[in-house]
Amino acid sequence: MSVTVLASGSRGNSTVVASSSTSLLVDAGLSCKETLIRLRASGCDQTSLSAILITHEHSDHIAGLNVLAKKLRIPVFITASTQRAYLRMARDSQGNKVRLERVENFEAGRSFQIGDIAITPFTIPHDAADPVGFTFRAEGIKAAIATDLGYMPVSVKDHIRGCQMLVVESNHDVEMLRIGPYPWSVKQRVMSRVGHLSNDALADFIVNDYDGGAEYLILAHLSEQNNHPEVARTAAERALDRHGNLFGNKLMLARQDQPLQTVTL
Repeated sequence: MSVTVLASGSRGNSTVVASSSTSLLVDAGLSCKETLIRLRASGCDQTSLSAILITHEHSDHIAGLNVLAKKLRIPVFITASTQRAYLRMARDSQGNKVRLERVENFEAGRSFQIGDIAITPFTIPHDAADPVGFTFRAEGIKAAIATDLGYMPVSVKDHIRGCQMLVVESNHDVEMLRIGPYPWSVKQRVMSRVGHLSNDALADFIVNDYDGGAEYLILAHLSEQNNHPEVARTAAERALDRHGNLFGNKLMLARQDQPLQTVTL
C-alpha cells in the first residue's frame, strides 16, 4: 500500500492512496493540468485511478474536481451535503454551473469498498457542510488522512489509531498566526474548534494520545504564512522525543509546491 501527497496547503490539496490493484485520488484542489503533471512526476498512472474521494467543499480541495472528473471519466465519492454545497458554488470557465457526471454518495461512519481498498470516512470538526477524514485498509496496512480539523476529538483519535501511515495536519504556529498578516476574523477562524490544527495541538496529541503505530507520520496542510517547515518539524520531533524515541516514526512534511516522495509499506 502506498501514499503519495501530490500537494498539501491552502493553495491546493490532493493525495493518491494505492494498493497493488487500486488507486484513489483524495481531493482535487489543484487544476486538472497541474494534477496530471504531478501524477506523472510521482510515477502515478492517471489511467489506473479508480475514483476521486472528496473530504469537503472548500476550494483548496475541489478546485479542479469538475474538469478532472470529466478528463479521467471516473466516479466522484462525496457526501450528499458536500455535493450540494459544491454544486451551489462551482462554476466552469464560462461561469456556468457545473454538474458531476458520475457520483457515489457516502456517509460518515459507514465503510465502503473500492477495489481491494476498504474506506471508512469519519466526521472532522471543520467549518464546511459535512467534512470528513478517511482511513484506508488494504493488504494488512491501515493508512489515514486527517487534515482540516480545528481540534482532535476522541472520535478522530479512535479512527486513526492503529495506522501504519498517517497524514495529519500541522497547520500553523500559534504565535506566527497571532502576529501575522491575516485579518483578525480569519485568525479567529483558523484558531477556532472548526478551523485548523496547530503545531502545538498536534504535539499535544502525539504526547498524550498517539499510539505510535505509524511507521510514517506525514505532517500536512502547513500554512505558508503562519508556519515554517522546520518549526512544525521541531514541534513534532520534541513531542515524539517525550516518548523516549520508542516509536521510531519516519517524520515527513508534505509540500505545497511539489509532490512528496511516495511512501510504501
